[in-house]
Amino acid sequence: MATNGKPGDGHRNGQVRERSQAYNPKTETWTKRDTQTGKFMDGKADGSPFKGVRKEK
Repeated sequence: MATNGKPGDGHRNGQVRERSQAYNPKTETWTKRDTQTGKFMDGKADGSPFKGVRKEK
């Protein structure tokens, strides 16, 4: 049976809260957004999606 680990062990378990990511087909990169403000925060250079961040449709 799998467990989620111990709190405070130095890494995140589960998804990042209050964040989302969207794919930009023009630049072929994923961009991270803050869901409360709607501002774009960061972009991935290698073209793969962020780990643990939900995707927008």
